[in-house]
Amino acid sequence: MESTRQQKISRLIQKELGIIFQRDSRTLFEGALITVTKVQVTKDLALARANISLFGTRDKNALLEKIRKHARELRHQMAQKVHAQLRIMPELQFYLDDSLDYIENIENLLKE
Repeated sequence: MESTRQQKISRLIQKELGIIFQRDSRTLFEGALITVTKVQVTKDLALARANISLFGTRDKNALLEKIRKHARELRHQMAQKVHAQLRIMPELQFYLDDSLDYIENIENLLKE
């Protein structure tokens, strides 16, 4: 069960990451559409796990690795934006959220 503080920080990180991905996607990530679907923050607020959906790319795993390589840069950009709300910016970990692909697959199977 997440505390209210964890939930607020999760929403803040999700919102700001979405803005950063929207702004920098064209230059850093080959124009792929990157959506932050969920962010979970640990109890000690040291780690944020972000689930992301990737669209407009053929190789999702390669793009995910590229995002992970840029995690320090993304964390730095986030820290500059949220320095008034957070003293310490959590480390960022990115995971692929394939739930939309799973739903689409089920819908296609039901149509057949």
